[in-house]
Amino acid sequence: MAVVQEEIESKYDRIIELKAFDDSKLGVKGLVDAGLAKIPRMFIHPQHNLYEKSGPIDSHSNIPIIDLEGVKNDVTLHAKIINEVQKACENWGIFQIVNHGISEGILEEMIEGIRRFHEQDAEVKKEYYTRDFTKKVIFLSNFDLFQASSASWRDTLLITITPNPPDPIQLPLVCRDIVVEHSKQVKHLGYTLLELLSEALGLEPNHFKNMEFAKQGFFLAQYYPSCPEPELTLGTKRHTDSNFLTIVLQDQVGGLQILHENHWMDVPPIPGALVINTGDVLQIVTNGRFKSVEHRVLAQHEGPRISVASFFNSCFPPSSKVYTPIKELLSEENPPNDK
Repeated sequence: MAVVQEEIESKYDRIIELKAFDDSKLGVKGLVDAGLAKIPRMFIHPQHNLYEKSGPIDSHSNIPIIDLEGVKNDVTLHAKIINEVQKACENWGIFQIVNHGISEGILEEMIEGIRRFHEQDAEVKKEYYTRDFTKKVIFLSNFDLFQASSASWRDTLLITITPNPPDPIQLPLVCRDIVVEHSKQVKHLGYTLLELLSEALGLEPNHFKNMEFAKQGFFLAQYYPSCPEPELTLGTKRHTDSNFLTIVLQDQVGGLQILHENHWMDVPPIPGALVINTGDVLQIVTNGRFKSVEHRVLAQHEGPRISVASFFNSCFPPSSKVYTPIKELLSEENPPNDK
Protein backbone atom coordinates (compact mmCIF):
# COMPACT_ATOMS: atom_id res chain seq x y z
CA MET A 1 0.00 0.00 0.00
CA ALA A 2 2.83 2.36 0.89
CA VAL A 3 4.49 1.63 -2.47
CA VAL A 4 1.27 2.48 -4.32
CA GLN A 5 0.95 5.73 -2.37
CA GLU A 6 4.55 6.66 -3.16
CA GLU A 7 3.88 6.02 -6.86
CA ILE A 8 0.82 8.27 -6.76
CA GLU A 9 2.86 10.96 -5.01
CA SER A 10 5.63 10.75 -7.60
CA LYS A 11 3.16 11.18 -10.49
CA TYR A 12 1.34 14.18 -9.00
CA ASP A 13 2.11 17.44 -10.77
CA ARG A 14 0.63 20.41 -8.94
CA ILE A 15 1.35 22.90 -11.72
CA ILE A 16 -0.56 20.80 -14.24
CA GLU A 17 -3.52 20.59 -11.85
CA LEU A 18 -3.48 24.34 -11.22
CA LYS A 19 -3.22 25.19 -14.91
CA ALA A 20 -6.05 22.83 -15.88
CA PHE A 21 -8.27 24.40 -13.23
CA ASP A 22 -7.41 27.94 -14.31
CA ASP A 23 -7.77 27.19 -18.02
CA SER A 24 -11.29 25.89 -17.46
CA LYS A 25 -12.37 29.42 -16.40
CA LEU A 26 -15.15 27.76 -14.41
CA GLY A 27 -13.80 28.35 -10.92
CA VAL A 28 -14.68 26.32 -7.85
CA LYS A 29 -18.35 26.40 -8.79
CA GLY A 30 -17.44 24.51 -11.96
CA LEU A 31 -16.00 21.70 -9.83
CA VAL A 32 -19.15 21.54 -7.72
CA ASP A 33 -21.38 21.59 -10.80
CA ALA A 34 -19.39 18.62 -12.13
CA GLY A 35 -20.53 16.66 -9.07
CA LEU A 36 -17.16 15.90 -7.48
CA ALA A 37 -17.30 14.03 -4.17
CA LYS A 38 -13.73 14.82 -3.08
CA ILE A 39 -11.88 18.09 -3.37
CA PRO A 40 -8.82 18.25 -5.67
CA ARG A 41 -5.47 18.02 -3.94
CA MET A 42 -4.58 21.63 -4.78
CA PHE A 43 -7.25 22.80 -2.29
CA ILE A 44 -6.09 20.70 0.67
CA HIS A 45 -4.59 22.81 3.48
CA PRO A 46 -2.14 21.60 6.15
CA GLN A 47 -4.11 20.57 9.22
CA HIS A 48 -2.25 22.98 11.50
CA ASN A 49 -3.58 25.85 9.37
CA LEU A 50 -7.15 24.63 9.76
CA TYR A 51 -7.13 24.25 13.52
CA GLU A 52 -4.40 26.59 14.71
CA LYS A 53 -4.71 28.76 17.79
CA SER A 54 -7.98 27.56 19.19
CA GLY A 55 -8.33 28.08 22.91
CA PRO A 56 -10.62 29.15 25.74
CA ILE A 57 -12.40 32.50 25.61
CA ASP A 58 -14.80 34.36 27.85
CA SER A 59 -18.24 33.02 26.96
CA HIS A 60 -19.70 36.51 27.54
CA SER A 61 -17.37 38.09 24.99
CA ASN A 62 -19.29 39.25 21.92
CA ILE A 63 -18.27 41.16 18.80
CA PRO A 64 -19.58 44.72 19.27
CA ILE A 65 -22.79 45.78 17.52
CA ILE A 66 -23.06 49.56 17.10
CA ASP A 67 -26.36 51.27 16.34
CA LEU A 68 -25.79 54.34 14.15
CA GLU A 69 -29.33 55.66 14.61
CA GLY A 70 -29.11 59.39 15.38
CA VAL A 71 -25.40 59.68 14.57
CA LYS A 72 -25.99 62.79 12.43
CA ASN A 73 -28.59 64.67 14.45
CA ASP A 74 -28.35 63.74 18.14
CA VAL A 75 -25.33 65.09 20.02
CA THR A 76 -25.70 62.67 22.92
CA LEU A 77 -26.03 59.62 20.66
CA HIS A 78 -23.15 60.87 18.50
CA ALA A 79 -20.83 60.98 21.53
CA LYS A 80 -22.00 57.51 22.62
CA ILE A 81 -21.33 56.07 19.16
CA ILE A 82 -17.84 57.61 19.03
CA ASN A 83 -17.04 55.98 22.36
CA GLU A 84 -18.32 52.60 21.12
CA VAL A 85 -16.30 52.87 17.90
CA GLN A 86 -13.17 53.72 19.89
CA LYS A 87 -13.53 50.70 22.18
CA ALA A 88 -14.35 48.36 19.30
CA CYS A 89 -11.30 49.43 17.29
CA GLU A 90 -8.96 49.27 20.28
CA ASN A 91 -10.14 45.93 21.65
CA TRP A 92 -11.46 44.06 18.62
CA GLY A 93 -10.56 45.57 15.25
CA ILE A 94 -14.05 44.63 14.09
CA PHE A 95 -17.66 45.53 14.80
CA GLN A 96 -21.07 45.30 13.18
CA ILE A 97 -23.29 48.29 12.45
CA VAL A 98 -27.06 48.56 12.22
CA ASN A 99 -29.28 51.51 11.21
CA HIS A 100 -26.44 52.63 8.95
CA GLY A 101 -28.61 54.22 6.27
CA ILE A 102 -28.44 51.53 3.57
CA SER A 103 -31.79 49.79 3.28
CA GLU A 104 -32.09 46.06 3.82
CA GLY A 105 -33.65 45.87 0.34
CA ILE A 106 -30.50 47.27 -1.27
CA LEU A 107 -28.32 44.84 0.67
CA GLU A 108 -30.47 41.85 -0.21
CA GLU A 109 -30.55 42.82 -3.89
CA MET A 110 -26.75 43.17 -3.91
CA ILE A 111 -26.41 39.64 -2.54
CA GLU A 112 -28.86 38.38 -5.17
CA GLY A 113 -27.06 40.31 -7.92
CA ILE A 114 -23.78 38.66 -7.02
CA ARG A 115 -25.53 35.29 -6.88
CA ARG A 116 -26.91 35.90 -10.39
CA PHE A 117 -23.43 36.69 -11.67
CA HIS A 118 -21.80 33.56 -10.27
CA GLU A 119 -24.71 31.28 -11.18
CA GLN A 120 -25.33 32.55 -14.72
CA ASP A 121 -24.46 30.58 -17.84
CA ALA A 122 -20.82 29.54 -17.64
CA GLU A 123 -20.03 30.71 -21.17
CA VAL A 124 -21.20 34.24 -20.35
CA LYS A 125 -19.28 34.29 -17.07
CA LYS A 126 -16.09 33.08 -18.77
CA GLU A 127 -15.91 36.34 -20.70
CA TYR A 128 -14.88 38.08 -17.46
CA TYR A 129 -12.33 35.46 -16.36
CA THR A 130 -8.83 36.95 -16.45
CA ARG A 131 -5.55 37.35 -14.58
CA ASP A 132 -4.92 40.69 -16.23
CA PHE A 133 -5.08 42.81 -13.08
CA THR A 134 -5.13 46.06 -15.03
CA LYS A 135 -8.75 45.33 -15.95
CA LYS A 136 -11.52 46.99 -13.93
CA VAL A 137 -13.87 43.99 -13.92
CA ILE A 138 -12.23 40.67 -13.09
CA PHE A 139 -13.70 37.22 -12.46
CA LEU A 140 -11.35 34.50 -11.25
CA SER A 141 -10.68 31.96 -8.54
CA ASN A 142 -7.78 32.65 -6.15
CA PHE A 143 -5.64 35.69 -7.00
CA ASP A 144 -2.59 33.84 -5.67
CA LEU A 145 -3.45 30.51 -7.30
CA PHE A 146 0.06 29.91 -8.64
CA GLN A 147 1.89 31.32 -5.60
CA ALA A 148 -0.01 29.94 -2.58
CA SER A 149 0.78 26.54 -1.09
CA SER A 150 -2.95 25.69 -1.08
CA ALA A 151 -5.88 27.12 -3.02
CA SER A 152 -9.01 28.39 -1.27
CA TRP A 153 -12.58 27.24 -1.89
CA ARG A 154 -14.08 30.36 -3.47
CA ASP A 155 -14.63 32.35 -6.66
CA THR A 156 -14.34 36.14 -6.87
CA LEU A 157 -15.73 39.04 -8.87
CA LEU A 158 -13.56 42.17 -8.46
CA ILE A 159 -14.81 45.57 -9.59
CA THR A 160 -12.72 48.75 -9.34
CA ILE A 161 -14.60 51.76 -7.92
CA THR A 162 -11.99 54.53 -7.76
CA PRO A 163 -10.14 56.42 -9.01
CA ASN A 164 -11.37 55.42 -12.48
CA PRO A 165 -14.46 53.22 -12.31
CA PRO A 166 -15.51 51.18 -15.33
CA ASP A 167 -18.14 52.49 -17.67
CA PRO A 168 -21.46 50.96 -16.52
CA ILE A 169 -21.70 49.15 -19.86
CA GLN A 170 -18.60 47.16 -18.81
CA LEU A 171 -20.34 45.83 -15.70
CA PRO A 172 -22.03 42.42 -15.90
CA LEU A 173 -25.62 42.91 -17.03
CA VAL A 174 -27.09 40.61 -14.36
CA CYS A 175 -25.86 42.85 -11.52
CA ARG A 176 -25.12 46.17 -13.24
CA ASP A 177 -27.77 48.41 -11.68
CA ILE A 178 -27.39 47.15 -8.12
CA VAL A 179 -23.57 47.35 -8.27
CA VAL A 180 -23.80 51.04 -9.20
CA GLU A 181 -26.36 51.80 -6.47
CA HIS A 182 -24.67 49.74 -3.76
CA SER A 183 -21.27 51.32 -4.48
CA LYS A 184 -22.74 54.82 -4.25
CA GLN A 185 -24.36 54.14 -0.89
CA VAL A 186 -21.33 52.34 0.57
CA LYS A 187 -19.15 55.29 -0.42
CA HIS A 188 -21.47 57.66 1.48
CA LEU A 189 -21.41 55.37 4.52
CA GLY A 190 -17.63 55.29 4.31
CA TYR A 191 -17.50 59.08 4.78
CA THR A 192 -19.54 58.74 7.97
CA LEU A 193 -17.32 55.97 9.34
CA LEU A 194 -14.13 57.92 8.64
CA GLU A 195 -15.51 60.88 10.55
CA LEU A 196 -16.33 58.64 13.51
CA LEU A 197 -12.87 57.06 13.43
CA SER A 198 -11.23 60.49 13.34
CA GLU A 199 -13.27 61.72 16.29
CA ALA A 200 -12.63 58.48 18.20
CA LEU A 201 -8.95 59.42 18.10
CA GLY A 202 -9.56 63.01 19.22
CA LEU A 203 -8.91 64.36 15.73
CA GLU A 204 -11.02 66.71 13.61
CA PRO A 205 -13.92 64.90 11.86
CA ASN A 206 -12.42 65.48 8.40
CA HIS A 207 -8.91 64.33 9.31
CA PHE A 208 -9.05 60.95 7.57
CA LYS A 209 -11.05 62.29 4.63
CA ASN A 210 -8.37 64.95 4.12
CA MET A 211 -5.79 62.16 4.06
CA GLU A 212 -7.79 60.66 1.19
CA PHE A 213 -8.67 57.50 3.08
CA ALA A 214 -12.29 57.86 1.96
CA LYS A 215 -11.67 56.43 -1.48
CA GLN A 216 -13.46 53.10 -1.95
CA GLY A 217 -10.85 51.43 -4.10
CA PHE A 218 -12.62 48.25 -5.16
CA PHE A 219 -14.90 45.52 -3.93
CA LEU A 220 -14.60 41.76 -3.91
CA ALA A 221 -17.84 39.84 -4.40
CA GLN A 222 -17.03 36.39 -3.03
CA TYR A 223 -18.88 33.17 -3.83
CA TYR A 224 -18.14 30.18 -1.59
CA PRO A 225 -19.77 27.05 -3.06
CA SER A 226 -20.81 24.13 -0.88
CA CYS A 227 -17.81 21.91 -0.18
CA PRO A 228 -17.87 18.09 -0.04
CA GLU A 229 -14.88 18.00 2.35
CA PRO A 230 -14.86 21.29 4.28
CA GLU A 231 -12.60 19.87 6.98
CA LEU A 232 -9.73 19.78 4.46
CA THR A 233 -9.76 23.33 3.11
CA LEU A 234 -10.68 26.96 3.77
CA GLY A 235 -12.85 29.49 1.99
CA THR A 236 -10.33 32.24 2.74
CA LYS A 237 -7.02 31.74 4.51
CA ARG A 238 -6.05 33.57 7.71
CA HIS A 239 -5.02 37.15 6.94
CA THR A 240 -5.37 40.83 7.82
CA ASP A 241 -6.61 43.41 5.32
CA SER A 242 -3.78 45.56 4.00
CA ASN A 243 -5.99 48.62 3.47
CA PHE A 244 -7.47 51.26 5.80
CA LEU A 245 -11.03 50.05 6.35
CA THR A 246 -13.32 47.34 4.95
CA ILE A 247 -17.12 47.30 4.87
CA VAL A 248 -18.46 43.77 4.50
CA LEU A 249 -21.91 42.64 3.47
CA GLN A 250 -22.48 38.96 4.20
CA ASP A 251 -25.47 36.72 3.64
CA GLN A 252 -26.99 34.58 6.39
CA VAL A 253 -24.94 31.40 5.81
CA GLY A 254 -22.07 32.31 8.16
CA GLY A 255 -18.47 31.13 8.14
CA LEU A 256 -16.54 34.37 8.76
CA GLN A 257 -14.27 34.12 11.81
CA ILE A 258 -11.85 36.47 13.60
CA LEU A 259 -8.90 35.62 15.82
CA HIS A 260 -9.58 37.18 19.22
CA GLU A 261 -7.69 36.37 22.42
CA ASN A 262 -6.06 33.34 20.80
CA HIS A 263 -9.39 31.88 19.72
CA TRP A 264 -11.29 31.75 16.44
CA MET A 265 -14.68 33.40 16.92
CA ASP A 266 -17.64 33.39 14.55
CA VAL A 267 -18.90 36.70 13.18
CA PRO A 268 -22.62 35.91 13.23
CA PRO A 269 -24.72 37.19 10.32
CA ILE A 270 -27.31 39.79 11.40
CA PRO A 271 -30.04 40.72 8.90
CA GLY A 272 -29.48 44.29 7.69
CA ALA A 273 -26.12 44.66 9.45
CA LEU A 274 -22.72 45.38 7.92
CA VAL A 275 -19.38 44.16 9.25
CA ILE A 276 -16.64 46.80 9.67
CA ASN A 277 -13.05 45.73 10.11
CA THR A 278 -9.96 47.87 10.45
CA GLY A 279 -6.96 47.20 8.25
CA ASP A 280 -3.19 47.39 8.42
CA VAL A 281 -3.03 51.03 7.27
CA LEU A 282 -5.36 52.16 10.06
CA GLN A 283 -3.27 50.23 12.60
CA ILE A 284 -0.10 51.91 11.31
CA VAL A 285 -1.38 55.50 11.21
CA THR A 286 -2.90 55.16 14.72
CA ASN A 287 0.46 53.84 15.98
CA GLY A 288 -1.10 50.53 16.93
CA ARG A 289 -3.97 52.00 18.93
CA PHE A 290 -6.58 50.56 16.55
CA LYS A 291 -6.11 46.88 15.74
CA SER A 292 -5.99 45.20 12.34
CA VAL A 293 -7.88 41.99 12.97
CA GLU A 294 -6.89 38.58 11.62
CA HIS A 295 -9.78 36.75 10.01
CA ARG A 296 -10.66 33.82 7.77
CA VAL A 297 -13.67 32.13 6.14
CA LEU A 298 -14.44 28.47 6.67
CA ALA A 299 -15.42 26.10 3.89
CA GLN A 300 -18.78 24.48 4.63
CA HIS A 301 -21.18 21.77 3.48
CA GLU A 302 -23.87 24.45 3.36
CA GLY A 303 -23.60 26.88 0.49
CA PRO A 304 -23.15 28.94 -1.41
CA ARG A 305 -22.04 31.68 0.97
CA ILE A 306 -21.96 35.14 -0.60
CA SER A 307 -20.23 38.28 0.66
CA VAL A 308 -19.24 41.67 -0.71
CA ALA A 309 -16.19 43.37 0.82
CA SER A 310 -15.67 47.05 -0.04
CA PHE A 311 -12.09 48.21 0.53
CA PHE A 312 -11.32 51.83 1.40
CA ASN A 313 -7.93 53.40 0.67
CA SER A 314 -6.98 50.47 -1.46
CA CYS A 315 -6.20 49.71 -5.05
CA PHE A 316 -5.61 46.60 -7.08
CA PRO A 317 -2.86 45.64 -7.64
CA PRO A 318 -1.73 46.93 -4.21
CA SER A 319 0.17 50.20 -3.90
CA SER A 320 3.73 50.40 -2.56
CA LYS A 321 3.00 53.60 -0.64
CA VAL A 322 4.54 53.72 2.85
CA TYR A 323 2.43 54.96 5.79
CA THR A 324 3.60 56.34 9.14
CA PRO A 325 1.82 57.25 12.40
CA ILE A 326 -0.16 60.50 12.53
CA LYS A 327 2.02 63.04 14.33
CA GLU A 328 -0.90 64.35 16.45
CA LEU A 329 -1.15 60.89 18.05
CA LEU A 330 2.52 60.74 19.04
CA SER A 331 4.21 61.99 22.22
CA GLU A 332 7.12 61.15 24.50
CA GLU A 333 4.85 58.66 26.25
CA ASN A 334 3.64 57.29 22.90
CA PRO A 335 6.62 57.19 20.52
CA PRO A 336 6.32 55.67 17.02
CA ASN A 337 5.72 51.94 17.11
CA ASP A 338 8.10 50.04 14.84
CA LYS A 339 5.68 47.14 14.38
